[in-house]
Amino acid sequence: MGRLVLSEYRLRKYFSKMAGVLRFGIINVAGKSVKPLIKINVPVVVQACGISGKTLRGHREKPQPFPYKTVNYGLFRAFLDKTTKRFDENSKMICVEGQIASGKTKFAKELAEELEMMYMPAPTMDDIYINPYGYDLRKLDHKLPEEVKSYDIKNFCENPNHRSAGTFQIRMYMLRLSNYIDALAHILSTGQGVVSNRSPYSDYIFLEAMFRSNFISRGVRSAYYDVVAHTLSELMKPHLVIYLDVPVAKTKENIKKRNIAYEVNSKVFSDQYLSDIEVGYKQKFLKDISTHAELLVYDWTEAGETEVVVEDIERINFDDFGHYDPKMKDWRIMTEWEWCERRMQYTSDKCDIMNYCNIPRFDVPELVRNAEHAKILRDVYGEAPGNKYIHGYNEDMGDSGILTKTKVRLDFK
Repeated sequence: MGRLVLSEYRLRKYFSKMAGVLRFGIINVAGKSVKPLIKINVPVVVQACGISGKTLRGHREKPQPFPYKTVNYGLFRAFLDKTTKRFDENSKMICVEGQIASGKTKFAKELAEELEMMYMPAPTMDDIYINPYGYDLRKLDHKLPEEVKSYDIKNFCENPNHRSAGTFQIRMYMLRLSNYIDALAHILSTGQGVVSNRSPYSDYIFLEAMFRSNFISRGVRSAYYDVVAHTLSELMKPHLVIYLDVPVAKTKENIKKRNIAYEVNSKVFSDQYLSDIEVGYKQKFLKDISTHAELLVYDWTEAGETEVVVEDIERINFDDFGHYDPKMKDWRIMTEWEWCERRMQYTSDKCDIMNYCNIPRFDVPELVRNAEHAKILRDVYGEAPGNKYIHGYNEDMGDSGILTKTKVRLDFK
C-alpha cells in the first residue's frame, strides 16, 4: 500500500511539473531581458525543470536524433535543424564522482538505464594508444627510447616517480575534457541526457594527490593548471553531481577485492594518497561545484540502491533559480540561436577547444621531449598498422572509396 501511495504521489508531481515546462517571453534587440508582454511572439528557450525515471516517462515521440558523429553541424544546418526541439525533462548532464574503486561504474550504468540516458564511461589511455583500427601502439615500446615509451595507469601504479607521470595526468585531463565535450554534443544533438563517470571538473584532485606524494614536480602542476585555465571555461557545467562517499579503509579493501595485480601491489594507493583524494573532494570540489550544480552525496560504504537515488533526483527542481543565481547559469540560454551556437562549438568546432591545451612549457623538463627521441617516436608510430595515413585512408587496413572522400574527422590525439 505504501508503494501505491508513493507512486500516486510521484505521478501527481510529474504531471504538475509537465504543466510548467514551456515558458514564454520576449527579448529586446540589445539582448537584455524585459518583462513578458501580452502579445508574445518570441519564445524564451529553457529546459524542462525536472528529471523523471523511465517508470514515469513512458513512451513518447521525439524528433530523430541528429547524427553528429558522422554529419557536420555547421552554420547552414544550424538554420535548418534547431536544437531545443529535441529537449525534454531528461536532457541533462549528470556526473558521478567518488573514490577509486567506490562502485561508480556499476552505479552510473544503472542510473543511466533508469533515466534512459547515455552512459559515458571514464576514459583510459587506451583511447590514445589503441588506434581506430584496433592496433595497440604499446606493442612498439621495445623500439623506443625510455623517454618516449608509452605510460598508462599500469605504469603509474608500478613507477609513479617516472618523468612521464606528469604528462600522463595532463593527458588524462585532456581525455576527460574530450569526453565531456562529446557528452555535451550528444545532449544538444539528440536531446538525450548523459550520465558521466567522473568529469574534467574533478580531475585536479588526482593531480593534487600526486603532487603531495611527490610523484610530480611543481612545474608540472603549474603547467597542468595553465591547460585547465584555458579550457574548462569553454564548457557548460553539469546539472547534477552525485558523490559516492567511501572511507579510505573501505577503498583499500575494494582495491584488493577487484584484484588487479598492478593496483594491489602498487605503492601509490597509500593511506596518504587516498586520504588526499578524499579531502580534495570533500573540502574543495564538492563545495565549489555545489555553487553551480545540484549535489547529492551518499554513504556508499555498502553500495546503496539506485532506485532510491532516482527518487531523490525526481524531487529536484532544476529551474528553481533566479536569473543571477550561478546555479544552472550555463543552461539558462535565452534564444534558439544561442543553443545552436553551443551545439556547433561542441561538434564541428571541438578541435578549437582541444587546441587550447597546446601551451608550450619549455621551463618544465619532464614535459619536453628530446628532438631525436621525438623523431624516433614519430617514425616508429608512423609505420604501425593503420597509422601510415589518417583514419579512413589506409587501403591496407580495408579502407575503400578513398578517391571520392572529401572530409575527415581529425582527432585531437
